[in-house]
Amino acid sequence: MPAMSQSSPCLWTQLPQSSQSPCDRYKHACCSYDGNVYILGGRDNGCLRDFWKYSVVCNEWTELNCTSEAAPEELEEHSMVAHEGFLYVFGGMLDSAYTKWRHPLWIFDIAKQKWVHCQGKMSSPQTQMPTNRKGHSAVVVGSAMLVYGGFIDMKGSSQDFWSLDFDTMAWSLLNGSQQGSSGPGPRHSHSAIANHSCMYLFGGLKGLREQRDFWKWNSISHMWSSLRNKSGPSRLVGHSAVAYKDSMLLFGGGESQNSPKNCLWRYNFTTQTWVQVATLPGSNPPDKIYHCCAGLGPSYNSHTSSPCSSSGLEPRLLDGKLRPFKNKCFPAPLMFLGSEGAIELETFSPDKCYGSKTLKQSSELDNSTEGLMGKDARRIGNCLTFENKAFKKQWSCTEEDLLDEEDEDVAQHLPDLLLLLGGRPFTTHSPISIWQMTLTDS
Repeated sequence: MPAMSQSSPCLWTQLPQSSQSPCDRYKHACCSYDGNVYILGGRDNGCLRDFWKYSVVCNEWTELNCTSEAAPEELEEHSMVAHEGFLYVFGGMLDSAYTKWRHPLWIFDIAKQKWVHCQGKMSSPQTQMPTNRKGHSAVVVGSAMLVYGGFIDMKGSSQDFWSLDFDTMAWSLLNGSQQGSSGPGPRHSHSAIANHSCMYLFGGLKGLREQRDFWKWNSISHMWSSLRNKSGPSRLVGHSAVAYKDSMLLFGGGESQNSPKNCLWRYNFTTQTWVQVATLPGSNPPDKIYHCCAGLGPSYNSHTSSPCSSSGLEPRLLDGKLRPFKNKCFPAPLMFLGSEGAIELETFSPDKCYGSKTLKQSSELDNSTEGLMGKDARRIGNCLTFENKAFKKQWSCTEEDLLDEEDEDVAQHLPDLLLLLGGRPFTTHSPISIWQMTLTDS
């Protein structure tokens, strides 16, 4: 496909998980903050009520409390976003006779590691606020959470477009919520991301019909505009998207839940063009739908946080002191083994952790592989790869060394990673499926 040659290939690897991790699931919610990924709820054989934090550096899961009075119950197809030290969870309640009388918003204080009660104008009975829904989207633009669409019980797909002001905790309806307005219209199971002052929305279900339209909301002009999508993804539902550098990465989904895909697309905001990103031989990710994607590393930093929030990242505290990860990295060679072009990954980590141990040096790429990918194959030797477990045993040996560079954030030192978590098809009674993607361009 000609479009693939316009973008450097990506490298996918699976991260095996221990038994101390969430079970495999779909229709869950996740987001990243300060180098960690948070996962809440979703479905396996039934609706789940669990809450987990994943440390990417240590490759370790920690189960967090989700049983307090302020915590959410079982949720599916809900949303979760992070903003200045808090996680905001919206929607996803199992419908009942009492659902419409309850406000489906929950807040988690990351520093205190506990759920807190909502404060602000929503305590007033006269306040206008959204009802419970599933399959909506939620993004952070400036100091507000924008929630679009969703499936509302008995009403079907909604075109409600709400804004929650984080400072006042007041909800307001935005343009595009009215019938016949020039916007995406009724929609659920779509994807949305924020870039600067805009929100980008792709695909989803409009009633019972899958869509492939692409929309942009400008929060300054309060206007919707339809974007060209002739060469972009096909009709998709249950896909996931993240903002990366000057572009949007969109993965998976399908035209129905029985036809998931593993395509990775990249939309460039500057050139306004779509490119399907190729994968390196032997590193194809699984087909997934109703999964989650989370981006970590400096290129995934939000452009919408206030300046004082340092893009929503905070330094890690260890024993009451700032101990950022000192990331003196060097490239790891990749070696293509066997007839199928399997990929073996070396790791990089703080240099003092290696001691006298040196990395194996690869000789040359397999001739057939280099012939297949041309110049890209020769550049792969300089691709930074990342193995989470590399740091697990090495933190203890370098703790004193980590006191340097105290003013820097741990998460800022992570390489750029895209994590693919869970989704259908899923494996019952197994740890959650996690795949990691590294783009080979700088």
